[in-house]
Amino acid sequence: MSNDTQPEIIPLVDLKAQYRNIKNEVDAAMLSTAERASFIKGPDHEPFAEEFASFCGGGHTALCGNGTDALYLALYETVGHGDGSEEIITTTHTFIATAEAIVRAGYKPVFVDIDPASYLLDVDQVEKAIGLKTKAIIPVHLYGRMAPMDRLMAVADKHGLTVIEDAAQAHGALYKGKGPGKWGAAACFSFFPGKNLGAYGDGGAVFSEDETLVERIRSFANHGRDTKYLHDRYGVNSRLDGMQASVLRAKLPHLAGWTRQRQNVAALYDELLSGVDGIVCPETDADTNHVYHLYVIRVNDAETRERVLEGLKSEGVMAGIHYPVPLHEQPAFAHMAHAPEDFPVAHAAAQRIISLPLYPEISEAQVRRVAETLKRLVAKVQA
Repeated sequence: MSNDTQPEIIPLVDLKAQYRNIKNEVDAAMLSTAERASFIKGPDHEPFAEEFASFCGGGHTALCGNGTDALYLALYETVGHGDGSEEIITTTHTFIATAEAIVRAGYKPVFVDIDPASYLLDVDQVEKAIGLKTKAIIPVHLYGRMAPMDRLMAVADKHGLTVIEDAAQAHGALYKGKGPGKWGAAACFSFFPGKNLGAYGDGGAVFSEDETLVERIRSFANHGRDTKYLHDRYGVNSRLDGMQASVLRAKLPHLAGWTRQRQNVAALYDELLSGVDGIVCPETDADTNHVYHLYVIRVNDAETRERVLEGLKSEGVMAGIHYPVPLHEQPAFAHMAHAPEDFPVAHAAAQRIISLPLYPEISEAQVRRVAETLKRLVAKVQA
């Protein structure tokens, strides 16, 4: 390649490619919404709720404004509003939205460390963190892989605790044949544009087998009402708008196919990168249907990662980090006075992980280029 030739950019996520493939369907759905001027709820709202519930294995769905609201609404309607001293346990290795919902619902987040192979919350650490004020547990099904829900539910049942599943990255994932919301009281999904099922703006959902719970969440999210003018209680404004419902409804039939493509891409990365010195690929097991929202590898140390990321970017490969700062090290939670080494596994992982480009439309040639570039850079840094 000559010095004046710029390398093809391989993005971390390519939403433009997805849009080009389903342009006619999505355009028609949005145009129909615009022509009807049905911008709040609208005729696609309830059908999408029912179709998404069916996708999740059968149950009920409350659609809402975003994934963070979904967690808050589910907490509010299962354990109620906290008094500020009660606690909810979750992982420190997640996006801050998980803990934001806990605080917003009136609880103190209690962080636990992660399993070094899966990056999911360590169930043994969960049990050690349970105290007299613990009210609930929020496992995060991270990167497209579900937490070990059988073990977690055994702990929760033993202590009489509610489980709300953060499934923002786990649309279609399974653990021992059961998806999010089939284990805990409810599962909370995000439809942020970059998710496996993404809207063209914010959106979220709470899925549960408990119809009464879902009805309460729907009412609370719509100003505490079931009819237009009668408000049985106060609520909040967290509604999935009509345009997003129409887009999501158009996209949902494609999701299973997109998942298979993601899994094929991940399998190719595994083939190309497994056993390479200095690179640890994502763990898989027979109990888990991993939907690969992200493909996250681990390198030896923070310096290696920095140099590898710089090299990838210079060669047109847009890798990322999810997540570089664990929650216990975030300034927002400085008042909890945690030291980085309080959760050593999460702290170490945060210094070493890299998310590689992965999306259904990525080509085999692009995957091979990412892998070969990565291997060359890692070998160079370690030399």
